[in-house]
Amino acid sequence: MNDATLPLPGLSPVGGKRVEVKFDGGLLSSNGGVLALREVERRLGVADRLADCLIDPRKPEQVTHSFADIVRFRLLMIAAGYEDAVDANALRCDPVFKMALDATPSQRDLCSQPTISRLENLPDARALMRMGRAMIDLYCASFAAAPGRITLDLDDTLMVSLSNHRRGPRRSAIGAVQRALRRIRLPADCRV
Repeated sequence: MNDATLPLPGLSPVGGKRVEVKFDGGLLSSNGGVLALREVERRLGVADRLADCLIDPRKPEQVTHSFADIVRFRLLMIAAGYEDAVDANALRCDPVFKMALDATPSQRDLCSQPTISRLENLPDARALMRMGRAMIDLYCASFAAAPGRITLDLDDTLMVSLSNHRRGPRRSAIGAVQRALRRIRLPADCRV
């Protein structure tokens, strides 16, 4: 009989008390901190701000995961220490990550690594600029009064990678972001 709720027999008592071990924990996760991160992300609205900067080329009737949910999942993954998108394949079933994206542990799985990769490769230079400006707006909104000066310390090392893309070789998104950031000029009132 494979009853997961049966106790593990034969354990010695500790301090005169019986030790009982059961395997009825159900769906478990070691990512409890993700729920606290979710509250921060909700308060700041980072995923929604970034998703609003993108144009969704998908057919609406075929969309399972919104851009905001994909971005939110990716942000929470990175914040929890899962830098690689391939980790999404294991974490998409994690009950705490599901709860962080307003799904119960028994509901559908979150998006997969290929879905995240498609989103990460979607933005062009203009979308990246919009995303950068959205993050600058978020930063500036964190001040009670706009600072007189903001210094952005940027690494100007150009990282170019060539890939065999169906449209031919192209520069990496990192290079596009670096070039775009070099052109940003912030006015004193922090409005971009």
